[in-house]
Amino acid sequence: MDRLLTVDQVAELLGTTVRFPRRLIEERRITFVKVGRHVRIPERAVMAYVEANTVAPSVRRQLRSVA
Repeated sequence: MDRLLTVDQVAELLGTTVRFPRRLIEERRITFVKVGRHVRIPERAVMAYVEANTVAPSVRRQLRSVA
């Protein structure tokens, strides 16, 4: 079973304030689980969010000098 994280734990993991994961939940941009009145986010969902929003560096081509 996947570990369920609190909003505070997700914020710490992402290096953000708790407002950011709460906004992700409100906008339905991340998977979450309701446990009674509590909200938990599966660790796998956080990793998937990070993976989906990771931007790869662009490769710069060197210009050849025309001599």
